[in-house]
Amino acid sequence: MKGELLKRLFRAIASEDKEAIQSLMTLVVEEERKKGHLTLAEQLSSIVKRGMSNGSAIPFPPGLPAPPPGLPKPAFPRGISSRPNLSEPPGTLSPLPMSKRSNHPLVISIPRDRLKHHMILPDDTEERFRRIEREYAARDRLAHYGLQYRQKVLLYGSPGCGKTMGAERLAWNTGLPFVKVRFDALVSSYLGETASNLREVFEVAAQNPCLLFIDECDAIAKSREDHQEVGEIKRVVNAFLQLLDEFESTSGLLVAATNLDKSLDEAIWRRFDDAIEVPKPTEREIEAILKQTLSSVTIGTINWATILEKMQGFSAAETVRVAQDAAKRAILDREELVIQEHLEVSIQELRAAHA
Repeated sequence: MKGELLKRLFRAIASEDKEAIQSLMTLVVEEERKKGHLTLAEQLSSIVKRGMSNGSAIPFPPGLPAPPPGLPKPAFPRGISSRPNLSEPPGTLSPLPMSKRSNHPLVISIPRDRLKHHMILPDDTEERFRRIEREYAARDRLAHYGLQYRQKVLLYGSPGCGKTMGAERLAWNTGLPFVKVRFDALVSSYLGETASNLREVFEVAAQNPCLLFIDECDAIAKSREDHQEVGEIKRVVNAFLQLLDEFESTSGLLVAATNLDKSLDEAIWRRFDDAIEVPKPTEREIEAILKQTLSSVTIGTINWATILEKMQGFSAAETVRVAQDAAKRAILDREELVIQEHLEVSIQELRAAHA
């Protein structure tokens, strides 16, 4: 626990300020969760809940970081929480701000237990992801020296290479809630409404620690030099650039991803603290992904050289699909042993589907 937070907690106890004590206790829980001390965080949270059962109430939505005593309490529009409700069944998504016109959620929140975070990357790419995670963990030490951790990250690469999983991995390793922009609700045909929706999303993300994920960001970041685009798109790009400049979260991340990096406006690249290309896996990485995906079943005798030759050029997503299909075949055949034939048939079917 930070020394300053500890001193504030003791002052609140000494002054018998129940509201401040409850706020600070919840802040401690949040700090431990961000550090990855999930078991401790849950134990501390249970203690807070037992205190609530005695007639007291936490003065802000459970799970959100508490503001320092005396400062305004951050709140989500319409009283909606930013943190995924982990008690909800899988697939249940918690919306954040709503579109004023359609009343559809502009952002969805993905529960932590649904995040995919086991990635196999080239060493240099892996190191760049780790650097972001290390800087986030050391953000207070960096701030002490007047330095800002990498807060805005752009991931680019071909479809299926793992950009979304990369964002989910960053959310998992930092302990941040994962929220994703819904372009079907964000983009509007009405003049100025798209930029307005975008600003509302940025404002909420800046006030409440989370990892805001903007997938297919080229939809709002296309080059303004493209003469085929209408004026409204250019205004949206201008708004996006301004929001990126202004975005400054105390302890959050903004991650954008695109398959069409060549179509992005040149000014977009300068707005990000880091831009990471997520490449297609090499043969060594394809083999590692196959074995990792098949780890829940038994693997028989397989000529890996032949399999890898047939899978040249496959993306990470395609590799996972081949392994999963092979495992399903083995289970349905009541063999529960993945053999060469299972993988070869899966590869053949995937190639035929893309032909």
